[in-house]
Amino acid sequence: MARYTGPVCRICRRHGLKLFLKGERCFGPKCAIERRNVPPGATAAAGQRRRKVSEYANHLKEKQKARHIYGVLERQFRKHFAEAERRQGVTGANLLRVLESRLDNVVYRLGFADSRKQARQLVRHGHFSLNGRRTDIPSALVKPGDLVAVMVKSRESEYFKIVQEGLARKSVPNWLTLDPPAMSGRVANLPGREEVQVPVNEQLVVEFYSR
Repeated sequence: MARYTGPVCRICRRHGLKLFLKGERCFGPKCAIERRNVPPGATAAAGQRRRKVSEYANHLKEKQKARHIYGVLERQFRKHFAEAERRQGVTGANLLRVLESRLDNVVYRLGFADSRKQARQLVRHGHFSLNGRRTDIPSALVKPGDLVAVMVKSRESEYFKIVQEGLARKSVPNWLTLDPPAMSGRVANLPGREEVQVPVNEQLVVEFYSR
């Protein structure tokens, strides 16, 4: 399955809530949910009609929502789910923990990018190191104690100079620590379910793959 390259605001409208796929735009008046919160292709009246949705459709929608939030293709998402099943504990919570452990998500959570899509691009272009080694794999999974840092050469770019100016005002999740002067962040531990603030019912995702 190819990566979706169309307007991402349509995805938010399809799910009927903000998925924060466009960074700062999602917090302003130009957000599609603020302007026109109806499914794409539907009029306001049609969007307000209620229709019965099957159990399978609910499960599929929740799985697709999780995929879109983290910007993961179906094949990679299945691999993450298989990893979650192998780990001890609740599979749904494990799945969110695996998704949060992706390097592109950690870069986003640390405030080096405005969206996961932008973070994925920055990682692919080789702007980050993981434990001192340059890494260009967005799906790389971090572990407690890992250090994620902007490459020294990349810090000279105009983009990262602007980012560094705003890092002091950034708030990061409790499972991460940010060092603005060093342009780096460390994984203190992996997040618990209560620390993952995403609008996903992970149990429905588990039920989708357990059919």
